[in-house]
Amino acid sequence: MARQRIEVFSRERESSAFGHNIFNNIISVENFLISWQEFLKGKGKRTDVSEFSINLADNIYIIHKSLVSRQYKHGKYFAFKINDPKPRTIHKASVNDRLIHHAVCRILCPYFEKKFIFDSYSCRKDKGTHRALNRFKQNARKVSKNDSIICWVLKGDIRKFFASIDHKILMKILRKYIKDKDTLWLLNEIIGSFNTDTSIGLPLGNLTSQLLINVYMSEFDQFVKRDLEVKYYIRYADDFAIMHRHKQFLVDLIPKLSEFLGRELKLSLHPDKVYVKTLSSGIDFLGWINFPHHRILRTSTKKRMIRRLKKNQSKETLVSYLGLLKHGNAYKLMGKIGAFDIKSYS
Repeated sequence: MARQRIEVFSRERESSAFGHNIFNNIISVENFLISWQEFLKGKGKRTDVSEFSINLADNIYIIHKSLVSRQYKHGKYFAFKINDPKPRTIHKASVNDRLIHHAVCRILCPYFEKKFIFDSYSCRKDKGTHRALNRFKQNARKVSKNDSIICWVLKGDIRKFFASIDHKILMKILRKYIKDKDTLWLLNEIIGSFNTDTSIGLPLGNLTSQLLINVYMSEFDQFVKRDLEVKYYIRYADDFAIMHRHKQFLVDLIPKLSEFLGRELKLSLHPDKVYVKTLSSGIDFLGWINFPHHRILRTSTKKRMIRRLKKNQSKETLVSYLGLLKHGNAYKLMGKIGAFDIKSYS
């Protein structure tokens, strides 16, 4: 039965994929099957995932038909709270919808990768926090001429970032890059499924949200790099850092950045998290306090690590923490955490 379903999918795709446009690539059976394998990693034992997997071919067939006929409607979200490190609300979609999210991202992410600037590091292949921190260090060395002159840093982030993404503006940006109407219809369905009353905000739990925030903030990246001609700029999600040899240059940037964010993206800088400081005084960026020649972990992060390990000394948590600490100067803390490892696993 499953094999028959798969064969039907393939024939329907071949007959409908005129010009191999984006939408047909997204809803192809090949894309759904590969997306399912990616989605399944680490989730195989969850009840909803197991139930979907039992009738995988039938479920994919139903999803495929709903998309082909444009009858697909994104379902509701299940909300729950986490504290990592501050309270956040995660919105979890159904397995059906999350599989579609994966299918969308598999096709669109490679396309948008070519549109993004090099120095955006959030949720991108071969990027991430560690590469962003290394780039931060590299830029600092260039600006300070290997710490021979003062390096000033403008550090900022966006206030209530995910909750402030405007759906209409996001769709307007997407229409600049995507001309396929069916793909735009699907993206609008996914984006519009959250906060339907206000049409503002993206859910933290959606894989598509990671791509869409980069598309949204790419407008800001281009403004900083092209219009303002800023050379040493790094962004990770809503966190960004700009370096320069002159303090006043950075101070003068703040109102320009604020005005653009408000006018074009309806976003605002966080008033308590925007400042200009010397690198030698320590810059809090991506969980680390960065100095010219080293970086140390935030005190709050250290305390949270120890507190969690006292409650849960799982091997996975220990390995994760020790891996994180290797990227900075945290030898004493590694010793403390290693002690948990020795007690539990020696």
